[in-house]
Amino acid sequence: MRWYVSIGVLLAMGAMAGDVAVNAAPQAPPRVAQAKPADITVDVELVLAVDVSYSMDIEELTVQREGYAQAIVSKEFLQALKAGPTGKVAVTYFEWAASTDQKLIIPWRIIDGPESADAVAAEILKTPVRRASRTSISGAINFAMPLFEQNQYHGIRRVIDISGDGPNNNGMPVTVARDAALEKGIVINGLPIMVKEPSYSTMDIENLDYYYEDCVIGGPGSFVVPIKNREKFREAIHTKLVMEVAGRVPEPRVVPTAGREPRVNCLIGEKIWQERWGR
Repeated sequence: MRWYVSIGVLLAMGAMAGDVAVNAAPQAPPRVAQAKPADITVDVELVLAVDVSYSMDIEELTVQREGYAQAIVSKEFLQALKAGPTGKVAVTYFEWAASTDQKLIIPWRIIDGPESADAVAAEILKTPVRRASRTSISGAINFAMPLFEQNQYHGIRRVIDISGDGPNNNGMPVTVARDAALEKGIVINGLPIMVKEPSYSTMDIENLDYYYEDCVIGGPGSFVVPIKNREKFREAIHTKLVMEVAGRVPEPRVVPTAGREPRVNCLIGEKIWQERWGR
């Protein structure tokens, strides 16, 4: 089940940026794992998985980094944090490209107020920007899943937040990785970056937001915030992080579209790669 909400609705909720699609199918089962005695309970365990493939230019990569840092220290983010049951979230941040290329930038950190938010933001900004080859969303999801088991936190919710500017073209099919995460009770949200005209040279596709909605995200209340304007890059990241911390599900404005076939072939990235390189 999938709904779409306009920025007007989000602004009324205290968020900022472009349209958001909210997904309620495929559904993930509720998390049933029991917290260990030593676990620290947080409102959400949030994995930020950030695309650094070569199709992203240096300006985009820089703005993306700045967007996450600015969102974490924003007034709206801190207000959403304070309103949560525990008043704290656990966050980790990594960059990804090919199925075997993931770099952890920020290990798990607790954010429970302005001081810890400032520290995490500074840590994000100080790491040099890098680029790498291929686009493996499935690799990012597979790298993210064990991170939840390796930390000392017990999140009321567990979320993987994926940003990227193209479809999966490396590693296992994205739907296989997505479904494995959903089985663990993990929610996946998406930030498809659509600020450039689709180009064959960078293996872009039209309707990347549809691809993310139908092939990448999943779990109760999962959503997509597409970035279609370079000037709205930071605001879109801000919107998504505030919603994730607050656990918000925007009001639907159109009829849910459950039960239909994906509007975009979930193997389109692999198909384009094979047609271009013959392997």
